[in-house]
Amino acid sequence: MEVILERQSVGSILKQRIVDILHSGSSQNERPLLKKHNESNIANLYIIGDLAGAPVIKYAMAQGHDVIEHIASLAGATAGGDADLFDVIVVGAGAAGLNAALQAQERQMKYLVLEKSQIANTIENFPEGKWVYAEPDNQSPKGKLWLDGASKEALVKRWNQIIAENKLHVRVGEGLESLHKRDGIFHVKSSKSEYRARRIVLATGQRGNPRKLGVPGEEAAHIYHRLYSPKKYKNEHILVVGGGNSAIEAAITLSEQNKVYLSYRKDEFSRIFKDNQRQLNARIAEGKIEPVLSSSVVEFGEEDAMLAIAAGQTKEQRKIRCDHAFVLIGADVPRQFLKSLGIRMENEWEGSILRSVALTLAGMLGLSIVGSGFGGSAGFPGMNLSAAPDWLGALLSVFSFGSLIHFGRKGDRFAWLGLSFFVWYTIYGVKVGKGEEFWPYKDWGYKLMSFWDRPWSFWYTVLYTALMTVFGLQAVKRWGLERKDRFQIWRFVSLISFQWIFFFLIPEYLFQAAVNFQWVGERLAGDPAFAEQAWRSYGIIYAWPLFFYTFFYDPHQVWVVWGVFLTFVLIPVFVLFNGKRYCSWICGCGGLAETFGDRWRHLAAKGKTAVKLEWMNIVVLIFAAAITGIVLVKDTFAIWFGAADLSVALYRIYADVWLVGILPVTLYPFLGGKVWCRYWCPLASLMGLQSKLFARLKWSRFKIVANDKCIGCYECSRNCQIGIDVMSYAMKQQVLDNETSSCIGCGICVTACPMDTLSFGELKSSV
Repeated sequence: MEVILERQSVGSILKQRIVDILHSGSSQNERPLLKKHNESNIANLYIIGDLAGAPVIKYAMAQGHDVIEHIASLAGATAGGDADLFDVIVVGAGAAGLNAALQAQERQMKYLVLEKSQIANTIENFPEGKWVYAEPDNQSPKGKLWLDGASKEALVKRWNQIIAENKLHVRVGEGLESLHKRDGIFHVKSSKSEYRARRIVLATGQRGNPRKLGVPGEEAAHIYHRLYSPKKYKNEHILVVGGGNSAIEAAITLSEQNKVYLSYRKDEFSRIFKDNQRQLNARIAEGKIEPVLSSSVVEFGEEDAMLAIAAGQTKEQRKIRCDHAFVLIGADVPRQFLKSLGIRMENEWEGSILRSVALTLAGMLGLSIVGSGFGGSAGFPGMNLSAAPDWLGALLSVFSFGSLIHFGRKGDRFAWLGLSFFVWYTIYGVKVGKGEEFWPYKDWGYKLMSFWDRPWSFWYTVLYTALMTVFGLQAVKRWGLERKDRFQIWRFVSLISFQWIFFFLIPEYLFQAAVNFQWVGERLAGDPAFAEQAWRSYGIIYAWPLFFYTFFYDPHQVWVVWGVFLTFVLIPVFVLFNGKRYCSWICGCGGLAETFGDRWRHLAAKGKTAVKLEWMNIVVLIFAAAITGIVLVKDTFAIWFGAADLSVALYRIYADVWLVGILPVTLYPFLGGKVWCRYWCPLASLMGLQSKLFARLKWSRFKIVANDKCIGCYECSRNCQIGIDVMSYAMKQQVLDNETSSCIGCGICVTACPMDTLSFGELKSSV
């Protein structure tokens, strides 16, 4: 029993580590899983506002307006003669909820708004006099709710006037407690009553769920998790816990009339606005604020707080007097509440790893049995199942992959991971070449997937180009047309064009035409070293070491000269002016990630651990350079013959198949599209080193700068496929370049910013 328990423990630990990696992209900014029109996994239950990722008030208002317009367009949008049945119940009376209510009233729906706290609760909890922006300036507010730049007091006053003037049905102090659906009708239980509704719109936000320390004494009356009326505190000792902008702003405001201690668990305030940092430094210099860094609260007493302070390898304790304490360490998504309603969260990792692995292997085993009828061998390597009938193999495959789909639809993300692996393992495992296919396709897969006298490598290129085109056009719409961003329009047009011209038409058609019609000249057209190697035309754009075979396998001198010029002259000049933008404007590998992988860009691995793992592409670069060197000298030193052939074979399988194809594309829906580019691409590594050097020498022309308008909404960081914490640069108005990051210059952070904070090269005015 002890052995079994130990194994279970190891398995649980392993699963948790895998989940930590897969979930890192959304762990800091977890959101509910939403479909079109902001509908959750529960039919007719919609989520809008801060909880749905609306980073500014204007976007939240637009979601409130649009979701009601969508509901109004549906058949049977109104309840008819049932007096006790609401058409829609809106939960939350913030910007999104109020605008939804106004639009529901406009559409003559029977509606109700439930608010557990107060009107515009998030804004009410802003510090006194805080200015509320009406960004973005180029977008007009949707709906009937008023919005303009104003102090929080003026804005809330105006909204209350609108509620009164329109006689909105808002019930304050009445929060949602439970919700269940029966016969297509929602049964709603609030803190005061029960209701029925055809549809629910959740606009609760997440800032009403403040994060807590979980230490003794935290529930005492003088411990607060929001800052209320700071001007009423005078000549007192106050402890503020936290290191974000809310905590810093609270400490600055409170320090006007009090002695403030500022406790923060880290050794510096690394994610605060530049102006907040300036004011904080001034108050510290005046002695009005005393920072206590590398500290954490152990316990709150009646008139004091005990802090544990890290001092090197040891910890010391310090008792601080505090008449009041404000714990301002952010807010958590109300996950438990949402799950209690049956709502799925984005990027949840529930299910069984072992079951998914077993079903994937069983499905492939079934395919090996089927493949025996086409000349393959049945069973696992070393196992002979050739006596098994084909129908059994087909049945096993259908059952296994059907089960993965079934469990995936039930919420098992590991099932979708297994299915994704199967698809891309098949595509790349067959593409290796006839007779070289991976199990279970060995000796039959390439032939079976070569249609109409065209090899599978051709159809692979067709598939690749089709995916880039279809999903690239969707990305153009999402980032370019809908946001009126010409930069993104041209970027995706560039990626699609390079794919069609240089990675499809030229190698598959135009190169041969150029030889046949002697467009390249009679001498080159008649030279077999040139004319019979159409595959080398990929090297026109793909530089070494991404196009690994540039300098060997008997290349014509034209290819050698061009390869040297491209890799060691043209690419460095391009990097000087554009950083690593080759990855996001030109490269086919990066192109698939930017187009097909765009819908999952927000899932890219984030955090310090994810960044540290980027050292792997340096290893691949060194490996590629070493193998290239061995191959180039093998004719001079016969001893290298065997080593060269083995090294090339290993690189081909592990880098060109597993690291370029199977693993990264499998992980697109789970870790974003840039897994290969970020962790294993040797050319990205080479350009990164060059760009870093140019930046250090102050030669580089590539950088992203920020003005002072950042509101910390996280949209820039969320949408970065490279996992860069762009927001931290924007908050501190630090230059983002390749000296401190692996930025590829896609510009999505610039496009996604609702405040027009970020820009390339030159700083935009914030006026």
